[in-house]
Amino acid sequence: MQVLQVQLEVGPDPAEVGRARRWARSRLAGSGIEADEPLAETLVLLISELVTNAVVHTGCPAVLRMLFAAEGGVRVEVADTSDRPPRPRHAEGEDTNGRGLELVDGLADRWGWEPEGVGKSIWCEVDRAPAAPLPVPVPVGPVVPGGSVSPGRVRC
Repeated sequence: MQVLQVQLEVGPDPAEVGRARRWARSRLAGSGIEADEPLAETLVLLISELVTNAVVHTGCPAVLRMLFAAEGGVRVEVADTSDRPPRPRHAEGEDTNGRGLELVDGLADRWGWEPEGVGKSIWCEVDRAPAAPLPVPVPVGPVVPGGSVSPGRVRC
């Protein structure tokens, strides 16, 4: 399996999240993932959440990495120097934070964390869905003798 890896150092400032999103969009375009693909938007949102968690909850610099597999899947990693494990929270009603890891859990195909150096790396993976097959046309019109399709009936 071939993998292309790119990385960006992120400072401990919430303003760095926007820079990380812009950087990620440019790297996605360079990898062949079009900006208007749902995969691109999902990855940018995941990156935004993971980088936000790193800079807001640790106050430490971080490293954002994207790994592109030849099969089309993408792995996002954010490594920081805090050894505290991520702590999923559950936001209530009007809460303005506490939804980050819930979003990651809902959008990524897989995610987790592991110790890395003196800190940790939080990662998620998104598989590139194969192109949907084109629908099989259903004949419409008079029923052909021996046929089983009624006029106007659609098979699901």
